[in-house]
Amino acid sequence: MRKTFCGALALAASLAAGLAGPLASAEQLDLPPAEAAPQSRPIVLPQRGQTQASVLREFGEPHTRHAPAGGGSAKHPPITRWDYDGYSVFFERSTVIDVVTKGDPPPLSHVDELKPAQ
Repeated sequence: MRKTFCGALALAASLAAGLAGPLASAEQLDLPPAEAAPQSRPIVLPQRGQTQASVLREFGEPHTRHAPAGGGSAKHPPITRWDYDGYSVFFERSTVIDVVTKGDPPPLSHVDELKPAQ
């Protein structure tokens, strides 16, 4: 007994061709203009991988140095936070692992703010 799948392949091809049509005629939408970032946020921030010494040289002494947290084992290394104006720098041992800016996040664009392109 010989089975053929030509009918199934033809059906799949016609479905794929039918789906491509609506996608090709999608409407173009313009996003609302982005608001300018607040001036209080620094433009240059410490980068992941920098050492504490290089952060001190480049950005100066922090306003607050918090005591290390953790450090009880190799799986839980000590994490230290330094606070500057507008941002905090987090170190694992003596290496930057993250920088967090303070304040409200930038506004999000929502679907209801989208308008058709002119």
